[in-house]
Amino acid sequence: MEILLAAGRVPVDLNNVFIASELPGDFIRCAETDGFPRNCCGWIKGIYGVVRRCDFREIVAVTQGDCSFTQALMEVLRYKGVSVVPFAFPFDRDRDFLSRELAKMAARFGTTVSEGERWKVRLDSVRRLATEIDRMTWEEGKVTGEENHRWLVACSDFDGDPDDYARRAGTFLAEASARPSRTDLVPIAFVGVPPIVSGLHDCFEEAGARAVLNEVQRQFAMPGATGSLVEQYLAYTYPYSFFERLSDIKAEVARREVRGIVHYVQSFCFRQIEDILLREEVGVPVLTLEGDAPGPVDGRTRIRVQAFVEMLQGR
Repeated sequence: MEILLAAGRVPVDLNNVFIASELPGDFIRCAETDGFPRNCCGWIKGIYGVVRRCDFREIVAVTQGDCSFTQALMEVLRYKGVSVVPFAFPFDRDRDFLSRELAKMAARFGTTVSEGERWKVRLDSVRRLATEIDRMTWEEGKVTGEENHRWLVACSDFDGDPDDYARRAGTFLAEASARPSRTDLVPIAFVGVPPIVSGLHDCFEEAGARAVLNEVQRQFAMPGATGSLVEQYLAYTYPYSFFERLSDIKAEVARREVRGIVHYVQSFCFRQIEDILLREEVGVPVLTLEGDAPGPVDGRTRIRVQAFVEMLQGR
């Protein structure tokens, strides 16, 4: 994001455009009409539909460190005439590799990493607001799990305007700080990609539990002080092996006194396999929920949520 802003571009997270739409299913149907298979990740089909329907002409594609479907998506979009800029996170978190990728991206957009570093300093103050929203969620009980999710997931692009995000976040913090603390809910953690299913956080609150950690969304806010872009994106756990994520999850679960974990997995996603490692290592009960297409929480999931929360309350 820092390099895009330094180049005078407006960053737009296509995932956010897709899921925030009033009719996200239309984007998926667009992809399937163009030949995408039914047993393909709903997020990938949604991104494709957004690019086609909203006429985005240039996109940055994370070809290593995110979704295994991205390369095929990139090839189809290039065939459709979209300019695609690839970016790869090094699997082994190699500093030199990441430094070269940042420099290559900066040159592609006509700017420099040094200019991106200046934007990092500006965004550090904005991200501190998001970190404070996160702290008020788990330490003071004044921010709901859904609010936490929405503010942190927006850090992926700051809705295209970091200054406006900062103003709105400051207003929200002032309003939330005046609320009474809610301490009667079981503290849980959401682990995994942000859910494609809407209302999942509220469903848990209705059952008597609150998400005090949204793992990946928190990573979008780049928590923790870092001195450079390379350090920041090496500390960002999501693109690397699950073991980096697991270390962060275990530390935050202990710090926030989490009593149960919800592992959200997306249908047809390779990350479902990581559920094996999570259950073996995390040390608290885990409920795995799978989502496929956008839509409200279904009845079966509500029953599973209620049973899980009742089990945690009884422990």
